[in-house]
Amino acid sequence: MHVSQPAISARIRALEDSLGVKLFTRAHANLTVSAAGKALRPHAEQLLRNVALARQAVHELQPSARGALNIAAALSVCTYFLPDVMKDYQLANPKVMVSLRSGTSVQVLKMVLDGEADIGVARSLNHPEVETMTLRDDPLILVGHPAHAASRERRVPLETVEAWPLIFYDRGSSDWTLTQGMFRRAGLLPNVVLEVETIEAAKRMVERKLGLSFLPQIAVAQELRQGKLAAIEITNAEPLQRNLDVIHPRHRPLASDAQAFLQLLRAAAATPVPHRTTPGKHRHSRTR
Repeated sequence: MHVSQPAISARIRALEDSLGVKLFTRAHANLTVSAAGKALRPHAEQLLRNVALARQAVHELQPSARGALNIAAALSVCTYFLPDVMKDYQLANPKVMVSLRSGTSVQVLKMVLDGEADIGVARSLNHPEVETMTLRDDPLILVGHPAHAASRERRVPLETVEAWPLIFYDRGSSDWTLTQGMFRRAGLLPNVVLEVETIEAAKRMVERKLGLSFLPQIAVAQELRQGKLAAIEITNAEPLQRNLDVIHPRHRPLASDAQAFLQLLRAAAATPVPHRTTPGKHRHSRTR
């Protein structure tokens, strides 16, 4: 905040003097919020929101040649979900300069908290300082090449999948942990034949019949639709569910440029995504 600790202490004392109460309880090295402080906090937060709204209203009246929108998103979201959204947004807002940065979910959250991004899009992001809205589910789906022998099975138990050649990606990530945990809870050890760094690399390996992989739904939607990949349902394990979330600062209102982008995100998320489809079904639907 670029304010020294003594300056902050002086401001707190001045606020306490004006209110005639103690906002903090000081005991040795510990500092806790008093009952009066807890009562004041929601009103203070509302005042800050009103000030931000007032500044935004005045700012939006000023003539500007072009706006600016800073977005942070997970790499898979940038790769598979945002390109169509960005195209629609650019067509509708040609004067807005958009900056799109990628990172892990934790990095996306930090960029939003630090004011480096107006909006963040990633998975399962929750923090008291941000508003979180779930756009849609984005489960991990077991997929394989239609010509791979294992892909001919539509529904199989996890015990069968254990022996299949599996491709994992991004060791230590939430996706890796989620998939490994499914096998561990069942007392099984997956047959990992290949580990790669990215979702896209894993998908390319699957397309070359090197094995099967648990991939995000948004990453394989097009391939499922075109019949290039086949989805396989596991009959005796819980689905690997994840949420695709959008976040923005709780105490900093969204500018009109960001609000327009948020509306496009919602519309794109509402578009149905093929799930557990088979190549045969896709060929039939294209013929019709």
